[in-house]
Amino acid sequence: MADKKYFVLQDSGNDTDTVFHSRQPRGAALKAASRGHTDIRIRERGTNRVHVFEGWRKEEAAPAGAPGWVGGKDGKVWKSNVKKVGVERV
Repeated sequence: MADKKYFVLQDSGNDTDTVFHSRQPRGAALKAASRGHTDIRIRERGTNRVHVFEGWRKEEAAPAGAPGWVGGKDGKVWKSNVKKVGVERV
């Protein structure tokens, strides 16, 4: 099984303190999108690659079989999605 990789979120070309870990860059980008980021640039640690994504999230009704604590009072959850724009070399 593959090990998880670490991805550093970038803002205006500079690294931030936010680090996501996932096996694939898309997983890290989904985590960033779920926190409200739309222009997502994540640098893969240990390489010279910066993965560029467009992210968005929308509010949807909680799934029917979800526990009571999911969705809060209004019964809604955030659904995030990303689209890969490309890879840049640093």
